[in-house]
Amino acid sequence: MTAAAADALARHAAARPTATAAVMAGSGRSIDWRTLESRSRRIASRLIRAGLRQGDVIAILAENRLDWFEWMWAARRAGLYYTTLSTHWKADEAGYVLRDCGARALFATGATVAVAAQAVAARAAAAAAGGASAGIVQGAREGEPVDPPSDLLCIVADGAAPGFEDLETWLAEAPEDATLPVRLEGADFLYSSGTTGRPKGIRRPLEQLASVDLQRGDLAWKRFDADAIYLSTAPMYHSAPVRWTMQALRGGACCVVMERFDAEAALAAIERYRVTHAQFVPTMFVRLLRLPAEARDRHDRSSLRFAIHAAAPCPVEVKRAMIDWWGPVLHEYYSGTEAVGRTSISSQEWLARPGSVGRPELGTLHIVGEDGAELGPGRTGHVCFSGVPRFEYHGDPARTRAAYDALGRASIGDVGHVDADGYLFLTDRASHMIITGGVNVYPQETENLLIGHPAVADVAVIGVPDAEFGESVKAVVVPREGVTPSEALAAELVEWCRARLSGIKCPRSVDFVAELPRTEAGKLMKRLLRDRYAPPTQLSTRSPG
Repeated sequence: MTAAAADALARHAAARPTATAAVMAGSGRSIDWRTLESRSRRIASRLIRAGLRQGDVIAILAENRLDWFEWMWAARRAGLYYTTLSTHWKADEAGYVLRDCGARALFATGATVAVAAQAVAARAAAAAAGGASAGIVQGAREGEPVDPPSDLLCIVADGAAPGFEDLETWLAEAPEDATLPVRLEGADFLYSSGTTGRPKGIRRPLEQLASVDLQRGDLAWKRFDADAIYLSTAPMYHSAPVRWTMQALRGGACCVVMERFDAEAALAAIERYRVTHAQFVPTMFVRLLRLPAEARDRHDRSSLRFAIHAAAPCPVEVKRAMIDWWGPVLHEYYSGTEAVGRTSISSQEWLARPGSVGRPELGTLHIVGEDGAELGPGRTGHVCFSGVPRFEYHGDPARTRAAYDALGRASIGDVGHVDADGYLFLTDRASHMIITGGVNVYPQETENLLIGHPAVADVAVIGVPDAEFGESVKAVVVPREGVTPSEALAAELVEWCRARLSGIKCPRSVDFVAELPRTEAGKLMKRLLRDRYAPPTQLSTRSPG
């Protein structure tokens, strides 16, 4: 086969068959290279035998566990896309993505199978009703509509549910020496929230990805080899853990995965596993800095060469405190799940330019005015990139076109400026996106839900400064006539959301006002509303790429 996935795994398995490929930080449960190579090949073989063709999609709904690596590598070796589902989603949210991506197979675990089964039912109900994307799946030729499968192959590890195959029983039918057909290497097909509140899939043709690696770079902190040990601290369904762990494994590094983030446990993992590379979001830095002095000093960090961070604004004082504590090992990057471009910056560079997110290391950076003209140093405009192969939002050609201007420059949705040396400083957010704890939240879905409450006449959902999470979600509500604002009503509105949405999208606080700032045409001027709670120059970043 031509897929580089098989070549990399086979090479590492042959060179170091019993060496650890991945390990869970808390339990110490691990998988060696030989086992990862064998099981991923056998799973790939079973998926192909089940009828999945190049360009088809599998979905994964799982907590952090070693199975992720077997399933993702299997998809790559079988020429498939893999779409990750958040463990915080309700069944309808997971069912929507399961339906929209056209998944042909779903992998779940005992901890997630109940929601997975409900999501499958939601997908089936929407298909029966002619819901979005119900009749389109990825066929042998990418993008070609084909008849939808009669059912969805559902597989569960360490659990059981009606309609779900037991992973080990299903896998037992694959021989140890299973061979695979020649296919292009598979890839991730991840979802990022859209302005409508529904997630949007970001997919690139496999042919394109066969000729360009959007993750690899020449910077030292992006190079992985057999001597590297990478600590993944976040939930595996996010884009950064998905992409960085796979890149680390491809290079031969051992991946250490935290079951869930805990500040002191992260320090303990760095010491126990002699971690060389680790990735964080700024909220994690806040929690690390809040540890008691004895806990902060208890663990040996001398192995750590690179502490990588992205995903959300990192306050200058927080980053400076981390560099003071850990030394100049922090490396920041700014990008998006769409991977239209990327900047990065070292600790030394940042100390000379506090607040910068660096210079471009993927694509060419442009600061563009409202008229489309490129702006010079010091002038604020839209942040755009060129020189990277185009992507598409799955099933949304209008939004895909809107991401590019007439010159083919792609917007990542932020505004900022560069200095005379080409370092980027982000100064504002072009969209209304909220970034809380490194997770992107678009408010319209929450607004649409709240406006349905009988006590709500008008509502806006915004992000407000939060010392721990960067931003927290706030609902600003105009009560209906005759409704008296109260703490009890605020709590009721929060619970109204929590019963229907994943917690990350729900307001942590509710304010009541007499009216919201709207134009004569009824358009909400959210910028004026946000300015009441936060300076308009508050920094922003997007999802990691």
